[in-house]
Amino acid sequence: MSFNRLVLLASAVAFVAGCATKPAPVSVAETVARDSRLSTLNGLVSKAGLTSTLGGAGPFTVFAPSNEAFAKVPAKTMDELASDPAKLKAVLTYHVVPGKFMAADVKNGNAKTANGAELALSKAGAYVTVEDAMVQAADISATNGVVHIVDSVLIPPVKR
Repeated sequence: MSFNRLVLLASAVAFVAGCATKPAPVSVAETVARDSRLSTLNGLVSKAGLTSTLGGAGPFTVFAPSNEAFAKVPAKTMDELASDPAKLKAVLTYHVVPGKFMAADVKNGNAKTANGAELALSKAGAYVTVEDAMVQAADISATNGVVHIVDSVLIPPVKR
């Protein structure tokens, strides 16, 4: 076998191997489930019965609190959420905006969340904030939307 054919064959094998190791896009629900930084969120999504919703048609933009974000929430608040499924669902759906918005698409202003409340979005250069939370990892694509990891848990305003 000539040197050129050997190089071509090696390149083709490397290309195919590279393609085989790249994970296929999955739903927002599976994206959250597969990311170790979001294991707390994944457990709460499951507990609130939102896994099938976030695995559905979408599209969804999820501002996903990291495990560290949940660690900053007082234990009493976490216990209250765990014991009140309606409140837990309200908090989690406050992190979801219908539509697919990449970080570059974010405009300063409000966005209506899946729970019906308004969420303040802001962008300055490459930095995106949601209420008081900073996006730490942006544009994690999913088949039915996008996930942005944030450093704080967002609490929806009390409905009157």
